[in-house]
Amino acid sequence: MPTKAVKSVRQLQSDAGSSQGSRPSKSKVSRPSRHLDDDDGTETVDGGRDDYGLEARTLQKPADQLNLTEAELKEEHTRILTANNPHAPQNIVRYSFRERQYKPLPTIDQLAIHFSMDGNMIHIDSDEAKRQFQHKEKADGLRGRGMAEEKAEGAESEEEEGPREVADADGREIKGAADEGIVVTPALTGKEKKLTNQFNYSDRASLTYNNPLRNRETMTEPPPVMLFEMNANQWIINDAYVDDFARQNPEKEKSKEKKVAVAKKEEKKKTSVITDMQTDDLSMLMAPAAKILERMVNQNTFDDVTMDFKYFEDPSDEFREQEGTLLPLWKFSFEKVKKLAITSVTWSSRYMDLFAVGHGSYDFLKQTNGMILFYTLKNPSYPEIVYETDCGVMSVDLHSEYPYLLAVGFYDGNVAVYNVQENKTSPVYISSAKTGKHTDPVWQVKWQKEDLDNNLNFFSVSSDGRVVSWTLHKNEILHHDVIHLTLENVSAEGPDGTQLISLAGGTTFDFHHEKDTLFLVGTEEGKVHVCSKSYSSTFLETYNAHHMAVYRVAWNRYHRDIFITCSADWSVKIWDRTMSSKEPVFTFDLGCAVGDVSWAPYSSTIFAAVTADGKVHVFDLNINKYEPLCEQLVTQKKKTKLTHIAFNPRHPIIIVGDDRGNVTSLKLSPNLRKMPKEKKGAEQMKPEEKKAQQRENEYSKMEKLLATVRHPDPKQKQDKNKEMKEKKEDKN
Repeated sequence: MPTKAVKSVRQLQSDAGSSQGSRPSKSKVSRPSRHLDDDDGTETVDGGRDDYGLEARTLQKPADQLNLTEAELKEEHTRILTANNPHAPQNIVRYSFRERQYKPLPTIDQLAIHFSMDGNMIHIDSDEAKRQFQHKEKADGLRGRGMAEEKAEGAESEEEEGPREVADADGREIKGAADEGIVVTPALTGKEKKLTNQFNYSDRASLTYNNPLRNRETMTEPPPVMLFEMNANQWIINDAYVDDFARQNPEKEKSKEKKVAVAKKEEKKKTSVITDMQTDDLSMLMAPAAKILERMVNQNTFDDVTMDFKYFEDPSDEFREQEGTLLPLWKFSFEKVKKLAITSVTWSSRYMDLFAVGHGSYDFLKQTNGMILFYTLKNPSYPEIVYETDCGVMSVDLHSEYPYLLAVGFYDGNVAVYNVQENKTSPVYISSAKTGKHTDPVWQVKWQKEDLDNNLNFFSVSSDGRVVSWTLHKNEILHHDVIHLTLENVSAEGPDGTQLISLAGGTTFDFHHEKDTLFLVGTEEGKVHVCSKSYSSTFLETYNAHHMAVYRVAWNRYHRDIFITCSADWSVKIWDRTMSSKEPVFTFDLGCAVGDVSWAPYSSTIFAAVTADGKVHVFDLNINKYEPLCEQLVTQKKKTKLTHIAFNPRHPIIIVGDDRGNVTSLKLSPNLRKMPKEKKGAEQMKPEEKKAQQRENEYSKMEKLLATVRHPDPKQKQDKNKEMKEKKEDKN
């Protein structure tokens, strides 16, 4: 059998071209070509062909190429590739607001983008991909139909011309074996073509653990059940109808009730007038007797306390010289003032068992009504006199010559005067906006001697920076600004560019015991100013006393140049006006905010202070200049703060107030009230001479104490010697 030759596609094409009468192809002449080898850079020249019919290549070196030895050729040159950008700047500087200087950046971005292009890939399962597949399938179907028609038409020409290439549905050439060397193409099928996964996506599933269900049950107590039984009869039904009818017609019932109420009120008024007349007469007659009976009952109930007050003396003081104790006596409290703090306490100068207490609140957000109470040691269970006020009371003071007059300062800036002798709950005098009231809380009020017209007057200080003198003239109260507490080197500009004077907040003041015109003022800024009534525009002296607000300033009762201050900065300081350095003579750190300090009336070297941790500190500089003789916790609760303290003018007791409305009385042990020994012949002296001698002894005691601390100038010594000589001559 004759063999059948298989022709390639190229031969089919050449045959087809020759059969169709195409032009004869020209013979191509091979020419040698040159190109550079990428590996070593040598130039290769394409020459003729070798024995196997392949083109032979010969190496040709350029004329300027170096001749290297084998050792140099084998030498390895290492190159290190780094990710750093060679064009990135290395000296970028930024300003640091924290360190207030320019600093180089520690890290610099080394990324350099050479080419970027946004992609347009879509997911294979998206709607857009499905639409593209459908469009492609339609185009492939149309193309397949056209190819089938062309195949049918060219079948006859293929038999004559011989084998030729056949394209599939996609137009690609397919090689195959067929009879007489004709390439057979596969038949077109309608199967969809499977697309490859573009994103290498795989489905994975996992089973999670289902948490077991838990049932919880609780049993509650059943609500109480009551059985109600009632027999319904005609009367009950009738009453129910009457009540329902009254609800439907409330106006008629109201008018009837009003008429009945008016008639009852008239009857009550007639009876009340008669009863009031009778009760007033009875109360006027029975009030003194009832008060005496009440005091007798209290004396029996508090018999042990009264005995301690009169006779108890701590025997342990004999064995310890530099220590003392405080014995708790009565505790005064009132139910209506449990939520109010004690803002001021003052003793009566004539009645030694009577004292007044002011109640208010230091918290700006918790301002309520205030109260003034008068207590006596003879009846600690209930106050003698009660005054309710519409505003919190910040300060009170009893007049020394007229003990029935009480000056009061309020939180809203008003001042008032109460007369205890009159049975009135309202004040006799009160300020207003027209009469020059303060705009801030009045922190302290104090009575002064009568003016030239014999009018009573008192002074007040407030946070608005004013020290005001109030004069009681007939039925009105007059005011006069003594001084404005201006801040030094502090000025503010108004909206029009004018200079505004800024004022300091005054907190406390005290008048000199010998010079009525001289007084001290403490401020919220921690400064103490020495002022005079004669100079209303300037300060005589200014002390930078404390770092926080000054709560109390007080002159020494026996030494004219010594005063004491306390502050919220935990310190108590004693000052001497004769020292030019304006520094404290003694400084005591009590470890907590000091609410109040007071000199003892019987000694020039004893004082007491109260702190916010509930402790009372008693000092005697003549015995110990560094530590208190007594430091005792008075309050029962830890968070209770002590606010004020006051010595009794005659008895060896003190009263202490806290921020819960309680007043506690304490008795001083013998070590806390030591008095100098009396000289011979002192018993025969008159009371006035005894007082003068006591003042001299206390003055000399303080001078001896100060001599160990200060070093006065010779001029000051001469001035003091002259003063002492003049005093002796005046006495003689």
